[in-house]
Amino acid sequence: MVFIPGGEFPRGRSHKLPDDGLKWFPELLKDDQPVRTIRIDPFYLDATEVTNDQYSQFVRATRRKAPPHWPKGEVPPGRGRNPVANVSWHDAAAYAKWAGKRLPTEAEWERACRGTAERATYPWGDRNPTARDARFNAVDGPWDAGKCAANYLGLHDMAGNVWEWTADWYGQHYYAEAPQVNPRGPESGMYRAIRGGSWADVAKYLPCAYRSWARPAEQSPNIGFRCARDFPRRRRD
Repeated sequence: MVFIPGGEFPRGRSHKLPDDGLKWFPELLKDDQPVRTIRIDPFYLDATEVTNDQYSQFVRATRRKAPPHWPKGEVPPGRGRNPVANVSWHDAAAYAKWAGKRLPTEAEWERACRGTAERATYPWGDRNPTARDARFNAVDGPWDAGKCAANYLGLHDMAGNVWEWTADWYGQHYYAEAPQVNPRGPESGMYRAIRGGSWADVAKYLPCAYRSWARPAEQSPNIGFRCARDFPRRRRD
């Protein structure tokens, strides 16, 4: 796991989009605004997305149902290092608990994605993505987790490969309403927030601030996850 420093950072989309000025443009797609400075505590985050091989250990240990695309409940040949996909939010949360971890909040995820590139469009800065940066705009599935270059904090595939479940319920206006310290999403909702874009998406879905959502029970070949862990607080004498 990678240590993610706590502190303040500007959350939300600071770059312009071509359709921002159109009056008919749906407000729903402006859910990554306004930009607000928030503060989070330090934490740890997996350097890569959870792989098929890692998830298979969980399946064997807990007898949880394997992803539906695994033949006879086994990892497809040659796909062990691919990020696991076709797992619901409930599956991801159960794996994280089994591993002694948890899912990251949306705020934690964006902090980790940005690294030191605050207000930049992508984890690597503002230039357009290449195949070295992210697995995207493809037709034949994800790459092995960690194959693309790491961001400034040492995290791989924060853009592309698979969307990643977060702990939060999705709220359209949450960025305007959220507390400024350790926001954890709305108390309830219909969808869970997913972040990062996937192998099947074009570049416009890869920015650090881009938000999407899925029903908690959804299983998609484009959605996987990575885990977080609290940073232990020091006890005061």
